[in-house]
Amino acid sequence: MLAKSKLKYIQTLGQKKFRQKERRFIAEGPKIVAELLKARRENISEIFAVPQWIKENRQLILQTPCIEISGQELEKISQLSTPNQVLAVVKQFDDVRPLNVKGKITLALDAIRDPGNLGTIIRIADWFGVEQIVCSNDSAEVYNPKTVQATMGSIARINIYYTNLEDWLADQKDIHIYAAMLEGQDITSMNKLNEGIILTGNESSGISPALLQWANVKITIPKKGNAESLNAAVATGIILSHIT
Repeated sequence: MLAKSKLKYIQTLGQKKFRQKERRFIAEGPKIVAELLKARRENISEIFAVPQWIKENRQLILQTPCIEISGQELEKISQLSTPNQVLAVVKQFDDVRPLNVKGKITLALDAIRDPGNLGTIIRIADWFGVEQIVCSNDSAEVYNPKTVQATMGSIARINIYYTNLEDWLADQKDIHIYAAMLEGQDITSMNKLNEGIILTGNESSGISPALLQWANVKITIPKKGNAESLNAAVATGIILSHIT
């Protein structure tokens, strides 16, 4: 049985101001919770799950606090339109730190405001072995439930750092910054990269001029059809598939 006070507390974590105050976020579904248990177990405060999930995952849960709830109770605390067996309350990652860009590929995101896009980019980065993402302060919040859901667990492995992106790019010395543009060097003709910053902008407005001034190379995905632009997450996936 879920106490009313606990139910209300979890519901408040659907709002950014309470996530910031409590330094907690929620993660839902077997896949995401399993990934967090494997990679960030120490950050999980509590798990709330239906009996079947608990029965099937006892070896994964171990000593992590886990409360059995009914399907109806899960519906009340879930942020999903279709609740999925399990929800975890997770401590935000306090080990996020300024990044060392030498010898690796780093993504830099300018005003990616859609939580689903951000979450998908995090998942794509994980797929291609990119360990770190730098976000402008006006990008979507990484702990937004829609962002967390779209990462499908990759949030547990990727270092995501928010900063004044213009100042950060200006400080990156002796490192190539590749700006994803509608016009630029064809990525299909480029050699693989072992180091560099890939700068991606908002789908509607692109990369801001203030950031673009720091780019060494403009790159583009060759266009064959008539679409005006690509979704930022799709473009990121295509670029990484060619340069990593």
